[in-house]
Amino acid sequence: MATRENIVDAADTLFYEHGFEHTSFAHIADAVQISRGNFYHHFKSKDEILAAVIAARLERTQAMLARWERDGASPQARIGLFISILMRNQAKIMRHGCPVGTLCAELAKLGHPNRAEANAIMELFRTWLRGQFVVMGRAKDADALALRLLARTQGVAVVAQSLRDKAFLQQEVEQMLGWVEACQPARAALARRSH
Repeated sequence: MATRENIVDAADTLFYEHGFEHTSFAHIADAVQISRGNFYHHFKSKDEILAAVIAARLERTQAMLARWERDGASPQARIGLFISILMRNQAKIMRHGCPVGTLCAELAKLGHPNRAEANAIMELFRTWLRGQFVVMGRAKDADALALRLLARTQGVAVVAQSLRDKAFLQQEVEQMLGWVEACQPARAALARRSH
């Protein structure tokens, strides 16, 4: 018998690959190979499944950010781990876009009541990035820098999905990594003086 976790995992994949609106109970039940009755034992509505998917994504994101905190030797290195996720997940991104961005955009279009919960994942990235820029010594403009980077990664994911161009994705990742290096206070001051 499929567990609640199996259902959430299957729904997460289907919502990402086909969209929330285009995924039915039947699709999810088929993916985990359970009867509709058994399915309803775990979830009464698609919105309940969505809430569980968002909670699971939020938990995975928090764990990933905690790993980056441990693995990154500096704020620049930690931000680099965030940027490089585009390359680590390039095949999926070129097929389906960013899982966070696509869900947030779809729920916003639908005016769905769970959109605030989905946006919490995007806000988690923003807060974490802002913290990295603060540690880097950019406290005054940390939030603006975090938003700029978040917007750029989302835009790159959309264009990469549209064009399916690995070279474009690689080039953008390299440029963003260079931009982060240039954001270091000493480098930013040198760049201003040279202009």
